[in-house]
Order: sequence, then structure tokens, then C-alpha cells
Amino acid sequence: MSWVFSNSVTIMSHRMGSCQEFQVTVHTSPGPTCGTYNRLYLSLIGSHGETPPIPVNNDHHLLPGSTCLVLVRANGPLGQVVLVRLRLEAQIGFPNVDWHCNRVEIRQCTKDQEPEPESSETQVFCCDKWLRTADGNVELRSGKLCLLAEETEEQLKQHRLMQLQHQQELIRWGSFVEGAPQCVDFKNMSELGPNLSYTHTSPTINMHYLKGFAGRVEPWTSFSELEAVFAHSGHQNRIARFVKAHWKEDWYFGYQCLSGCNPLLLCQTRLIPPTLAVTSDMLRPFLPAGSSLEEELQKGNIYLLDYKLLDGLEANQVNGKQTYLSAPLCLLHLNQQGQMVPIAIQLQQTPGPQNPVFLPSDSDCDWLLAKIWVHCADFQGHQLISHYMRTHMMAELCCVATLRQFPEHHPLHQLLMPHVRTSLQINLQARASLLAVNGVFDQAVGSGLKTIPEILRRASATIHYRSMCVPDDLSDRAVDKLPHSFYAQDALRIWDALHRFVLAWIDLYYRGDKDIKNDSELQNWITDINKHGFTQNSGFPQCFHTKVEVSKFLTMFIYSCSALHAAMNFSQLDFALWMPNCPPSMMRPPPQVKGGVTEQDILSFLPGINSTLRVLMALTVLSQPSVDFIPLCHYREAIFRVDAHRRLVEGVQAELKAINDDITERNRHLELPYPYLCPSGIENSVAI
Repeated sequence: MSWVFSNSVTIMSHRMGSCQEFQVTVHTSPGPTCGTYNRLYLSLIGSHGETPPIPVNNDHHLLPGSTCLVLVRANGPLGQVVLVRLRLEAQIGFPNVDWHCNRVEIRQCTKDQEPEPESSETQVFCCDKWLRTADGNVELRSGKLCLLAEETEEQLKQHRLMQLQHQQELIRWGSFVEGAPQCVDFKNMSELGPNLSYTHTSPTINMHYLKGFAGRVEPWTSFSELEAVFAHSGHQNRIARFVKAHWKEDWYFGYQCLSGCNPLLLCQTRLIPPTLAVTSDMLRPFLPAGSSLEEELQKGNIYLLDYKLLDGLEANQVNGKQTYLSAPLCLLHLNQQGQMVPIAIQLQQTPGPQNPVFLPSDSDCDWLLAKIWVHCADFQGHQLISHYMRTHMMAELCCVATLRQFPEHHPLHQLLMPHVRTSLQINLQARASLLAVNGVFDQAVGSGLKTIPEILRRASATIHYRSMCVPDDLSDRAVDKLPHSFYAQDALRIWDALHRFVLAWIDLYYRGDKDIKNDSELQNWITDINKHGFTQNSGFPQCFHTKVEVSKFLTMFIYSCSALHAAMNFSQLDFALWMPNCPPSMMRPPPQVKGGVTEQDILSFLPGINSTLRVLMALTVLSQPSVDFIPLCHYREAIFRVDAHRRLVEGVQAELKAINDDITERNRHLELPYPYLCPSGIENSVAI
């Protein structure tokens, strides 16, 4: 019997009679907190039997980055080792600390208790996750990722099935809003466990000049008062300074619809909605000389913003005062200078004498107030639909279905989890804070806690799969070729790079479309998503028939959880720091007549001082990426360092770097840059 101390321990287990002997190496991950005081027990499970559990670190501890060597002798034939069983037990007098296991390696030995020559291959049983004493027995398997149909050992098929059964007992579907995509049924953070938790390390955030206004519930007294706060809090923000300088200008209003924080709503229209009371004569002064509204519609130069999802909703009370919501319709025209400019705004959906159509020829204050109402409606839609539903809720929907329907050895489990794992924690935190009683929506936003569920229900009932897929969405809305649509330009390139990566990953494991149809785990996954996601009218595939279908669907999820979230989240402070450009609430009802509005009147519509600053502080925190965030398509998981996977990752990273360089160079020449889809700043998952 030999013992090797410090970073390794050797133990020999003696057995009588015929035996097989194995050298087992247990690797602890190198992170500073990956070690444990707990005692580790190990068993080998073979095709013909299993060994009893033996202690791996008897009288010693598993240190970060250490290896423990164990010589295991089986009494009788064990056969091919198919599983390694690990179990942690707390030691009396020591803290019960979780352990992060990197992998276990096994090699069969000769009769002289030495590893066999090169003819005996080392089996690698990847773990790459945290283990707890509460987990009981945890079984690891070796070999490449594979589909269920490729499993040759009955034990591995049963292990795969038991793993899913365990996951489905642990990860249950719950509901945040009836009629919207469902979420995980966890009540508190402790239920996540260490493998679904993460630590977000924020950079130092200077909110010194945003604090101290909590007691000021009154309205802003002047725009100069607003400017004083902005001067202290926004003076270093180049984009926010530009917004403040140009927010009243019509060309900038249209630019923000294309490349602001919510570029997902503007769409080309060939017909004027019957709810919008405009005529060709009314709009003729704002169209090219000699051209009519009908001609501009047919040329594809008329675009629409429609906030009908907000129609008839009850607004929140802020500081004990009623706020107001509107559901505007806004027509925009792509003029001969390539600018997208608003030409008509109706603040409510039902036309009538008390719902006038505001025009650029109206008084400056009337027209500016109408645009502010559109911005307020856009704030609600951006935060709750474009941001929360399309990125956060989509990520959680994918994460829960993946944990429940794909075993860890399924190649799509490994592909998806780095992009969705963090969603459970961040969404639990959001539901317990931002979207809860006394949270920022409750205390400062026009769509309060009573209204949020209805907005999410309406949005969920009307969403369509094509709108989630970048090429389809941009083409359907006819914004893919517009001159200042920087979101569209960048989004298309990132989508294409991700799609090629996903398709290449699928090609590694699916030889043809028949494999797609026969993958019961994949079909159960899409069934679970549809059952707990959107309605059948949404156009989401009900099952998969081809590799093309699967690659598009997976790309949609990965894009939504990474690039789309970056565009929705990290842009919001830049466009909202000058609050009149993005007001979270309105304190007076929409005007029913034109004329008589002054600059002081406009101030009385805007949210009060403390609610404004409360929203800005929340957006300041949310707009800061973690100091150690993981960029898009960078992976810490060991599986991505395997040769075939590594080549795919290197390929997509090279594509994303080229995109990043091009965007950086373009932005150098823009007075108002669009940096939100620079791949180097896109987080791999929804983590804030």
C-alpha cells in the first residue's frame, strides 16, 4: 500500500479471488472555493457489477486544483466501467462546504498494480459541477455526448431516464402570470442550488447625484431643474448628452424607433389602420411635393408604431396620485433624405372629436407633448414586452424545459445551458424586487402591478414565432435595409454567425432529418416548451422534422438570451437618462383638444422628482454588465474544449470578432454610435 500526500492520495482496496484493478484519479476544479472539507466516497459501476464505496480523501481534504489517486480492486469481474458514483459526507467539526468536481479518470491496471500500457485507454467521466452532501449519490458517465438512440448499454439508458425523472421532480413548472410563458416553481433562492446560482459582481457605480431625492414627491418646477440633475449624473454619458441635445427633433424621434432601446416595434404599413383618423389631405404638407399618401404607402415609405396592447388598461398610482396610460398610433414617413420622421400621432385607439390627430404643423408644445406620450407608451412596451418577456421569460422557458427534458449527456443540453442557466436566478430576483410590491414598477411606473399581468397576457397572445427570428422579423417589418437601422444591420450579422455555429453543432450529432424525428428527448423538449409557452396560434413549431428547423429554433433562443438582451438592457439608461425622452409615467390624462399647451404644462405631465430618480437609479444598476461577465460564445464549461467543439467555438468567435471590429470602426465615424451589439459587450446569457 502506498500513500502520496500533498496534492494526491493513493489507496489500495484488497479483495480476495479474481479481480480487476483500476487506477482512479479524482480532479477538483481549480477555483479558489472549489475544495471541500467533506469526505468523498467513490464506487465504480460496471457492466457486470459494482464496487462498494471507498473513501477517496481519508484523513485529507479535497483542495482546489488537487488530484486524488485511488487504486480500486474489484472482487470478481466488474466488466466495462460505465458509471462512477460519488457521495459526499460532512465531517464532524468541519463546515459542510460544497465541492466542485472537474472530472474522474479511470484506467485499468495490470496484475502488478501498474496502469496497463497505451492499449488501455483512460476513461474520462466529466463532472464540471458542484456536488453537495444533500445530493446523495451522484453518478457520472464517460464517453461522448450522444442521442438516446445511440446508447448501447442498458445501464446508461436507465441512468439517462432516472436523471430526467429526478430533474422533473426537482424542476417544476410554475406561473407568474396566467396566460403568459410559465416559469420555474421556486419560491426562494435556496432552491436553485449551487449549479443554477451565480454571483454578479457589479462595477463601481456612481449614483451620488441620483440619491437624496426620496422625499421630493412634487413635480419638476422647470426644465432647468431637470438639467441640473442631468448635468451631474449624465455629463460623462456621450449618448445621453446627444439624446438631450436632439430629443425634440423629428428626425431623432424616428432614429430612436430604429436604433434606440426598443427597435422591435416600428413596421412598414401599406394600409392606414381604420382606427387612425388621418386623410391624404391632412398629411399632404408633410409628404414630397406632388406625392399623395396613397402613393407613399405603395412605395413603402410609410411606417407605423401601434401601442394597441396598452388600450384601456388601468394606470398605476404613484405617490398617491393617479397616473395615465395611452395607446398611441404614430405614422412615420421615410423622407427623401433617408430620415424616418413622424407625421401624425393619435394618442388613443378609438377615433373621435376628443381624440385629435396631432401633426408637425401644430404648435411646438402640442407636437412635443404628443411625442412624449408615444415615448411613455414605448417605455411600458420596451420594459415589459421587448425586454422582460422576449428575453428574460424566453430564457427561463428554455432553461426549465432543457433541465426537464434533456439529460446532461444530450448534445443540446450542453449547447443551451450556458445561455440560459443564469435566467432562473435573475428572474427570481426580478419577481421578488422590481416586479413586486414596493418595487420600482409599483412605486414609479405607469404600468403598475395590476396592469403588468394584462400587458404580458396580451403580448403573449399576439406574439408570433417569426417576430422572434431576426431575418424574418426585420424583413416582415421592412426595416432591414433602412439607412440608419443599426440594430437591424448588427442583429442580422450576429444571427447569421450564431446560426452557422448552431447548425455545425447539430451536424456533429444528427446525421440527417430522420435522427431529428426519432429523437424523443428533442420532441419532448419542444412539446414542453409549447405546453408552457405561447399559444398554438403563435407559429412556434409543434414538433421538429428537419435539422434546419431545429437550428433556427435554437438560434432564436440563443440570440434572445444574449444579443437581444444586450440590445434591450444595456441601452436603456442612455435613452432614459434625459427623462422627458423616456418618461416612465404621465401624471395628467392625454389632451383631448389642441392648443393652449405651454412648456410649463408639459412639465406637469411628467413624473415627479422622486419617482423619476427612483427609475433612473434602477436603470443605472441594470445597465452595468458584471465585471467578470462571459462574452457571447465564450464558454467556461469543459465540454467546449473537446476537439470538435473547440473548433466550432473558435470559428464562431473569429466571426464575432470580425463583426466587433467592423462595428467599432463604423461607430468611430458616427456622431451617435450604436454600440449595443458589439459582440465583445454581449453577455452570453441573461444575467442582469
